Parts: sequence; structure tokens; C-alpha cells
Amino acid sequence: MADPELQYFLAIDNGTQSVRAMLFDQFGELHAKSQIDIEPYQSPKVGWAEQQASYYWQVLCRACERLWCETDIPRAAIKAVSVTTQRATVVPLDQHGQPVRPAITWLDQRRVDTRPSLRWWESLAVRVTGDRDTIDEFHARAQANWIAQNEPDLWSKTDKLLLLSGYHIYRLTGKFKDAIASQVGYVPFDFKQLQWAAANNWQWRALPVTLGMLPELVPAGGILGHISGVASEETGIPQGLPLVASGSDKACELLGSGCVNTTIGSLSYGTTATFNLFSERYVEGLPPYPPYPGVIPGTYNIEVAVPRGYWMVSWFRREFGLLEEQLAAVQGLAPEVLFDDLLSLVPPGSMGLTLQPYWSGGPGATGPEAKGAIVGFGDIHTRAHIYRALIEGLTYALREGMETVVKRAGAQLTTLRVSGGGSQSDQIMQMTADIFGLPVERSHTFETSGLGAAMAAALGAGVYPDFRSATAAMVHPGKRFMPIPAHQKLYDQLFREVYQKIYPSLRPRYRAIQEITGYPQ
Repeated sequence: MADPELQYFLAIDNGTQSVRAMLFDQFGELHAKSQIDIEPYQSPKVGWAEQQASYYWQVLCRACERLWCETDIPRAAIKAVSVTTQRATVVPLDQHGQPVRPAITWLDQRRVDTRPSLRWWESLAVRVTGDRDTIDEFHARAQANWIAQNEPDLWSKTDKLLLLSGYHIYRLTGKFKDAIASQVGYVPFDFKQLQWAAANNWQWRALPVTLGMLPELVPAGGILGHISGVASEETGIPQGLPLVASGSDKACELLGSGCVNTTIGSLSYGTTATFNLFSERYVEGLPPYPPYPGVIPGTYNIEVAVPRGYWMVSWFRREFGLLEEQLAAVQGLAPEVLFDDLLSLVPPGSMGLTLQPYWSGGPGATGPEAKGAIVGFGDIHTRAHIYRALIEGLTYALREGMETVVKRAGAQLTTLRVSGGGSQSDQIMQMTADIFGLPVERSHTFETSGLGAAMAAALGAGVYPDFRSATAAMVHPGKRFMPIPAHQKLYDQLFREVYQKIYPSLRPRYRAIQEITGYPQ
């Protein structure tokens, strides 16, 4: 039964691999959760990654319905709801609010070959600043341009262009609104001013989009609308419940981890592995990539991402981990337990085996030709060495990005907070502390993105006056891991003398592979 002294908030998280519906209280405790795994995307052609928007909505409805079966907390006790989603997934709608085609997800690789037509003074300015490549890349990768050029009949029917967050908000409330902190993608958004781009901004020349096609933006903690009767029937969420703006999954994760100053860095060990740093200033961590909007209004998240990231762990398990999967099923254990055992079989540094995790390209500082590499093989190495080297390589890549971001931001880190699937492993947490040379903490809940959304809902419901107060009440650090000096020294040498020299040494070979095979495009 619901505790009459507690207030409850519904957080819905539509990630890349699952949709989760969760109930948190005003102290950040998770009381109920339902999770439904999803098919991340379909690939009608090589490099395409799309999914039916209605599929996301149907799974969201199922996750909510399952949640009500998982708890005896009455729905009437819920004070507000907030939605956080994967970033940069685009949903075009017609004038009746129906998708004109499948959503194009953030994993999609298609692009156009055209260049935007700039005004003469814009062309002159970009010659001086050297930003032409940035503008061309934005234009080439924008999903709207691909649809307009390759599916003109469908684009002519497009009345609204929404991100996945905006689509769910529309389905829940009937309103074309979205959170400011959800605007991550190839849309005409001014990341410095945290609003739609001004009328004279070059982004309007780089996209076939008008302001009327875009949703109204609302700051986190603001009311987007109220749950409609139709949405209530489909989800079971009480009709009239306020839907509160929060932000993208990574932005909510940063908030839910309590990373609200420049001394605490956020690591996410999810499908995409990221390092994020909170900032009250606009700082490009890896120019020209902008910082993304933070959930706290007027703030930024400076990010470095390793594409695929902890997807590589799933890749390893699928390709090389059949034995552990089978043993886990026979012994009634979670497979993660046996994979943790693999890590414990190998000493720090993997006996010199070093992996660079650019399976799908590298962070912004690397070129498009970047590929993965494993160096240092000897006859002593086993599957266990490869697995540990993979985790170490991902962590090296994040450390490299962190050092760049911290230097540019003028920050001084004292602690790292880790979220995502990898944070549940003590072995991985200790490895992280040793490689970064910093104390590492996991949050009190695994669901930090959901918690961040719940914090916004609590603010919108008037429980807390501001996000600082909500953070103090709802975020609680969990287990803490300290660097082991001997391991830290070993990892520092490997990072400086081996890992950081791999990409410069192999870059010409990566380019040759690309020229000879055409992969990656």
C-alpha cells in the first residue's frame, strides 16, 4: 500500500534497448518498475536504422500497464509524470498527427551528398572561421534532408517534425510541445541560447524545416500538458495528470547521478558509453561539437561519446560468450556473474593486450576512417584477456575524452559517478577507479535517467522549489571504489605509452582499409 506521507512520480524512459516505467517517491526511492525490451531498429538497407513510431508508443503503453500489476500503490497517489527518451530519433507527422514514415533513429548512417546554399555574408564568414565542414556535415546527416531529397512525396505531407520525446508528449497530451533539454539532433536549435535558432541562423538554410513544423519548447520542471482521456485509456495513467518537461536520457542521467557541479564527472556505461561534465558555461568539449542542454535550465552537459560503447559487451557475449550463457542457465545464475568471473581471471592490464574500441568509429577527435584494434597478442592470451581488454579499452577512451573536456572547461574533478549496465559490476567499477585514478561511485539506484525525470516531475508538482533542492533530497551515492595505487600506476603507463599512441600509428592503415574495401563509407 502507498505510504500516505510519500508522494509518487511516474518516470517513463524510452531508451535504445528497452522502455521502462518507474515509480519514485520524493526521496528518490524506486518503488516499482516494469521493463520491456524493444527491437532497437530495422534495417531495410545497409546502414539504415529505423523503427515504427507507433511501435515505441505501443511498448510504452504495455510498460505502463505492466507497472500497475507490479505495485499496489494506487494510481491516484501519483502526483506527476515525466518522459525521457533516446536522443536524435526523428518522427515526421502529417497534419493529422500520424507518422508519414518510420522514425529514423540516432543509429542511422544515411546522409545526403548536397551542400547547403548559404547567403553571401554567411559564406564569407565561414571562410574566415573555417566552419564550412561543420555546416556541410550538419546538412549531410540531417534526417529531414534525406527524407526531402529521397522521399519528396512523404516530405510534402510532413506537417510536424518531432524528436521521439516530442512524439510521446503528443501522444500523451495532444500538444505539440517538447522539453528544451531533449533537443539533441539535427534540428535548428541554438545550443548556446538553448532555444530554436534565430531567423537569420544558417541552420534554416541547411534544413528544409520551418519554425511552424517544430514543437513549442518548455524548460524542465514546466508543464507540457495533461494526460488526455485517450492516452489514459491506452496507458492506464490517470487522466488529467500533469506531464512535466525533463530532458533527454543522458541529461536526466547526469541529473539523477547528482552531477550538478564541475567537481563530479558522470560516466554512462550504456549502449553508448559517455563522459559528461556539468557546466554553467557554453564550452565545446571537442570542437565543433556543442554541449547539450542540461535538465537544470540554463546549464549545459559537455559530452564525449564512444559510439556503440557497452554495446560491445553485448557483441562479445554474443560472439564469444556462449559457454557462460549456457552455464548460467544450467546453474540458475545471471550471466553477468560468470562474465565478472572472466574479468577476475585476468590481471590489470590484460598481460599487455590493449584494445581501441572504435568498432563504429571513434569520438569526435578521430576521423571517420577510425576502426577498432587489438594489439599485443601472445600465446598466453585467452577469451578472458580479450574481454578484460575490451572493458579497459572502453575506459581508456572515456579517460582520453575526459582529460580533453576537463582541460577545456577548466574543471577539477574529485569524483566520478557511474550509471548504466556496467556500473552494476564491482570488477568494472574498480577498474574504472584504477584507470581514471579517481574515486568512483555508483548511484543508489541503477535507474538514474528515470530518477532524473522523476526529479523534474517532483519540481513540476511543487514538491521542491528548484533542482538543487531536489538533488539534495533525491540523490544518494551508493558504493564507493578507491584507486589501488599499484594498478593505477600500471594503467597510467599503458594509457600514456600504448593506448594513446595506437590511433596516430594506425590511422594511415585505417585510411588504406577504407580506400581498398570501401568500409566504412
